[in-house]
Amino acid sequence: MGKTLDRIAEYLFGSAPERREASGDGLTIPSRSSTIAVTSNEALTLIAVYRAVSIRAMALRQMSVDVERGGEIIATPAIIRTPDPLTGLALGPFIERTAVSLNLAGNAYWRIRRDSAGSVNSLEVLDPHEVTIRTTSGGRVTGYAYRGYDLALAEIQHLSKLRVPGTPYGLGPIDAARAELRGALDVRDYAAAWFRDSGLPTGGYWSTDQRLPQLGPGSAVESRKALHAATADHTNGAIVVDGGLELKPFNLSPADAQWIEAQQWSTTSVARLFGVPLTLMMAALDGNSMTYANIGQELASWVKFGLADDLREIEDAFTAVLPRGQRARFNPESLLRLDTQSRYAAHAAGIAAGWLLPSEVRKIENLPEVAGIDDRPPLSPHPAPAAAPTNEKAAA
Repeated sequence: MGKTLDRIAEYLFGSAPERREASGDGLTIPSRSSTIAVTSNEALTLIAVYRAVSIRAMALRQMSVDVERGGEIIATPAIIRTPDPLTGLALGPFIERTAVSLNLAGNAYWRIRRDSAGSVNSLEVLDPHEVTIRTTSGGRVTGYAYRGYDLALAEIQHLSKLRVPGTPYGLGPIDAARAELRGALDVRDYAAAWFRDSGLPTGGYWSTDQRLPQLGPGSAVESRKALHAATADHTNGAIVVDGGLELKPFNLSPADAQWIEAQQWSTTSVARLFGVPLTLMMAALDGNSMTYANIGQELASWVKFGLADDLREIEDAFTAVLPRGQRARFNPESLLRLDTQSRYAAHAAGIAAGWLLPSEVRKIENLPEVAGIDDRPPLSPHPAPAAAPTNEKAAA
């Protein structure tokens, strides 16, 4: 089949096209080799990976962090409000960088700086790809190296994605699914290069039912000239060619050329890999309809199970650098907010039951504190309007 196409091309255009090899700049079938590493920056060029990582980071960034001592919430320490005062990095961006490091590299590293009294006064998120963990022959961690500097254990807070026995490094989604991500990248690149590098003539190809040798060198030249003349300018009428030539169009739809189904499957696979609901990825499985109610349930379930690994890891890391007896906890209420009416009804029920204080409600709603609000008597519900007098009472 390949030789026949070359002979047709030689007959029509004078010479056979050069074959594109896998090592050249032409179009090749997508490679699914799992031996080619996928870097974090390369994975981020996939729309699905970028959105999955940003969703996880933004979800954590939206939550406030409370500090408890003895079961009671205390004033937020300065190290939580502004973890990196040297650069002015506030809590939100600090958590974002940490979450991105965890989901791209599987590890996040905070450099700890202390004051003269030994209290932690600064945390810096390091580039996880430039940190090396030093271990003994038995696997015990003895320290870290960062950009040529040695750091002691007390100078680094190490956060891991998935702890695998036998290695001090956490296993992140990109390293765990290298083959799947490489396949998604190859499919995307293949689809993007289809119209540019496919090597196929625009529109279709010319076919003949005659044997090519029967056409002869002289008739080939004349037919080729006639074909070029006919196709060069056909504004004045229909194209007429002889020699038994027939134009065969390429019946390739845009969806097939762009491998839409394969790219949709890649999005679904990335959503599973990073533990992000498809509704948040702006994608959905066929036949899966979501309503406002079950979207809220799905979000709550995602925070409890899909986001819990990053959430608990960061909580434990903050707790480790706080003074003994203090515990850091994320407050997911801001992320799981209901509509206004349902939210206020839930607050009212909590206050009436006695397990929620008005001051706590104001904090949940990001409202300023009001002194003594918890000591105020509860507001009575508005009395129902008096019934209009009947005719008999009016007459009396």
